[in-house]
Amino acid sequence: QVQLVESGGGLVQTGGSLSLSCAASGRTFSDLPMAWFRQAPGKEREFVAAIRPISSEKEYADSVKGRFTISCDNAMKTVYLQMNGLKPEDTAVYYCAAQRDWFGVILTNVGGYNYWGQGTQITVSS
Repeated sequence: QVQLVESGGGLVQTGGSLSLSCAASGRTFSDLPMAWFRQAPGKEREFVAAIRPISSEKEYADSVKGRFTISCDNAMKTVYLQMNGLKPEDTAVYYCAAQRDWFGVILTNVGGYNYWGQGTQITVSS
């Protein structure tokens, strides 16, 4: 059974930093993209960043480029999201996700991901 477990959420002031972790178990994701999405109250879930561990290919949403960094550990079982320069508009529940199949590109749509974590709250105060 595949499990994605996020950790590292919390409350931070504008301009601060937080780091999220996502530990994967149940299957190997080294050759499959793993991503972070977020969902703010009243809004649709949106793509934040993704990485394909075996190749280190990465994708970022324009809204987080230059502020957020996605990475993974050497075992390619844990994915991290380092968030710097946080803004109130970054406030959301952040979800880890993983694709089940490789289609040649990193997908950025919610429907492209088959496995999801439970989510972790990030609140940025102004």
